[in-house]
Amino acid sequence: MQGFGNRSLFAGITLAVVLVIAGCSAPRGPAPVEDRGTMTRAPGATTPGGPPITTDASGKPLAGIENYGKPGYYAVRPGDSIRRIGSETGQRWQDIVRWNNLDNPDLIEVGQVLRVIPPSGASTAVATAPSTTAPSATEATTKPVAPQASVTPAMPASGASGSTKPPVTASPSGPSSSGDDDLGWIWPASGSLIAGFDEAKNKGYDISGKAGDPVLAAADGRVVYAGAGLRGYGNLIILKHNNTYLTAYAHNQTLLVKEDQSVQKGQKIAEMGNSDADRVKLHFEIRRQGKPVDPSRYLPNR
Repeated sequence: MQGFGNRSLFAGITLAVVLVIAGCSAPRGPAPVEDRGTMTRAPGATTPGGPPITTDASGKPLAGIENYGKPGYYAVRPGDSIRRIGSETGQRWQDIVRWNNLDNPDLIEVGQVLRVIPPSGASTAVATAPSTTAPSATEATTKPVAPQASVTPAMPASGASGSTKPPVTASPSGPSSSGDDDLGWIWPASGSLIAGFDEAKNKGYDISGKAGDPVLAAADGRVVYAGAGLRGYGNLIILKHNNTYLTAYAHNQTLLVKEDQSVQKGQKIAEMGNSDADRVKLHFEIRRQGKPVDPSRYLPNR
């Protein structure tokens, strides 16, 4: 009986050790880099209890670190690419490459600080400039260096249904003129309103419809993003109307425009769908200097 008790005790200890080892060695899934929702979320910029990270793993100062925290600059976060940074700040990714003299736009480092507004005297593509081709799908790979904080936030990343996400907004290079507000907005879809603006839960309007219903540009502008790379938005289009306003059109079934393409108010830019959504609908956002605003302040009554 004593031998049996010893064997049971030994077996119990062995099982506990195996479970501890298995638990320590079990693979862990990567934490999500982006979540749809507020765009004011900044990535971790400091080591626990320490100052902001300013050097890479080899001790070399991170590129642009002298501009960290300044308006109009963006600190690269895990999972970022030049195209994503461009879509979040409302700039052409080609301009960001040029403003920062990047030799290889596919190689940016986490914590690297990039200029996301034009330098003095620099020009950018105007919203009404004609364009016939879309830029190549350049997706940058970020090198795993210590995480760094971003500067002021902007487009996309707030969630269509009110969860939280992504991105930063560059401060405009100068005060916007009163003409920036005079865009003659129209409704982007003809369906009924099924969810209104709520700063905490819904960053825009949800408009009902049938799959394939037309989605229209709410004002003249230029396509700065067309794709499905922002989680929670499905097939998404972002239009830049001027230095003040962006609009977002999410959950589409089909995208009918390409990045860098100029569009006219009322032009069909997509077909309504339910990509990354629980039903067919259009999620529509208006952003003023990167911040979601209530569309009822801009859209005509109907």
